[in-house]
Parts: sequence; structure tokens; C-alpha cells
Amino acid sequence: MAAHGNYIFYADESGDHSLTSVDPAYPAFSLSLCAFRKIDYCSRIIPGFLRFKFKYFGHDAVVLHEREIRKQIGAFTFLTDIRARGAFMEDLTALVRDSRFAIFASVIDKHDLKLDLFPSNPYGISLRICLQSAFKYLEKRNEIGLVHHFIFEKRGIKEDQELELEFRRIIDGENDLKIEFPNFHIHFSDKRTNSTGMQIADLTARPIGLRIVRPSQANRSYEAIAAKLHNYKRFSRPSRGIYAP
Repeated sequence: MAAHGNYIFYADESGDHSLTSVDPAYPAFSLSLCAFRKIDYCSRIIPGFLRFKFKYFGHDAVVLHEREIRKQIGAFTFLTDIRARGAFMEDLTALVRDSRFAIFASVIDKHDLKLDLFPSNPYGISLRICLQSAFKYLEKRNEIGLVHHFIFEKRGIKEDQELELEFRRIIDGENDLKIEFPNFHIHFSDKRTNSTGMQIADLTARPIGLRIVRPSQANRSYEAIAAKLHNYKRFSRPSRGIYAP
């Protein structure tokens, strides 16, 4: 059995991948795949997020969910207070910005996606792009052949089976590189497991999508993570409705 690699990957999405019902306020699908060096994840990132949670909640059971934070619901109702919200968001933004990780992302503009050229759904397209970038990232670090785990949020039995099948197709060679991605393993985890990596992926997916959907809108969360995006200086160049480096 191959040895375990030095990196762990967590993924989350923003927006749904339906092409039949498009939300005019957010006509996009964004996938964020975050790569953490395990030693950094264990020694710095997890402790940093634990300190943040104890500071604002007094316990570590709360799950940092981007939608609930934005809507100020659930454990985040205290954010209706403007001063509390300002302090919380400033600390959270700094925490994500200062955490060491890389992001492989893809944003699909549903209005511009050319279905004749890309017949698969946005999730499959984005997954292929992100996994290819992850492979190249690992290749540069001499990590190919080692075991790497990719953690996705559970969505439902049917959805998870479809995603796993697409994942396996891509790593078996159905990708733009026309090669296999050896020892890539997919796992599904409930958001309630309180995984720090999953929460970071959740916090990054929507800001990346908004950067494409509303490029002129102030986006402090995106600015905090822009430099973590793989080839981020090329990220805003579209290709038939697909935004990726």
C-alpha cells in the first residue's frame, strides 16, 4: 500500500448545478477545492479556528456555515448587532487570510455555458478542472503516487453516488491530461462533523463565485483569499462560461 501524502483536500460548492432553474441573483456554480499541508492543518489552522470559536461562542461545537453567517441565523443571530458583526467578520476574515492553504476553483456562468461543447453538468465540469489543478500541484511537490484524500460534503445518496462516479471517471483518465490520477480517494462527510477544512471550503466558495457574478461589488472575503487561488492572476479569464485558471 502506498504511503499517505502530505496534503489533505476539502471541497464545497456555492449555488446549485441545475441548468434549468437559474437564480437571477446568483446565476453561477462555484466549486472550491482547498488543499492543506497536513502539518500546517494540525499545528496552526485547527488551533486557530478553535481559539476563534471559543472567543465568540465559548465552545467549539458551532459549525461556521457561510449561509448562516450571511443570513445571521442559528448560532449567528448575535451578528444583527452591527458592532458585534464588524468585530466577528474582521477576525474571521483575518483568520482565513492568515491560514496557509491553496485553493483550486472553478466558476460556471450558467447563462454563458455552451451546452453543445460541455454537455455534462456544471459540477462535473468544475470537478474535472479542480482535480486536474490539484494533480499538477501535487506533481510539482513530488507527491504523485502517494495517497491523497478528498473530502466532500454529503448531499444525499443519489447525489453522492453520481459525484463519486464522476470523480472515479476523472481519476481513471477521463480528463484533459488524458492520464490517471493514482491514489486519489473520495470521502463524504456530514457538515455536522465540524471539520475545519470543510468549513474553510464553505467559507471560500461563495466569495469566489461573487467575484465572477458581481465583479464590481466590494468583496472583502475574496480579497482575503485571492492570493491562495491557483494561478489567481489568470482566474478571471472566461472560456465559454467557465472561469478557471
